[in-house]
Amino acid sequence: MGLNNVSLREQNIVLIGFMGAGKTTIGKAVARKLYRDFIDIDEEIEKQFNMPTSQIFQVFGEKTFREKEKEIIQDFCKNQRLKIISLGGGAFLQEEIKETCLANSIVFYLSLSWESWKERISMIIDNRPVLQGKNYEEMKELFEKRQPIYEEHHSKVTTDNQNVEEIADYIVSSLKTAWDIYEPNR
Repeated sequence: MGLNNVSLREQNIVLIGFMGAGKTTIGKAVARKLYRDFIDIDEEIEKQFNMPTSQIFQVFGEKTFREKEKEIIQDFCKNQRLKIISLGGGAFLQEEIKETCLANSIVFYLSLSWESWKERISMIIDNRPVLQGKNYEEMKELFEKRQPIYEEHHSKVTTDNQNVEEIADYIVSSLKTAWDIYEPNR
């Protein structure tokens, strides 16, 4: 059973964007402000394998990780509601995930410039398997190659030079505006 007939106010909010864009941190803030549960898809995958993402990649490979990622995201998007969901940076590489999220959820793209992102490399590199062994140029190439996969969304939020609370407030405010416009008097 899908949630296509679910009101906008009850749909899940999905955050997409490149790794390190702040999806988890911002997602937790949005969840707190909207009194919703926060779901980090990578954490859900780690729970099922009982190991960190980097180890899943090493032991089972990226293909197995991506299959589990798709299964979990589709379950949340089709069968649950009122969640704030943070997707891994590569999730939208899978067309089925993209279609499911766009059809059943409100998708926010957290956009971060390369200049801002490269300042975060040292904080995120250790637990990002797709960055392992890559030099600076290869990381930039991956960053640029991934940008087009995020272009299908319902709303884009530029996160450069903004703090978490400002971004979360902006998302909440834009959601409430959309809810009032499209579903007034509920």
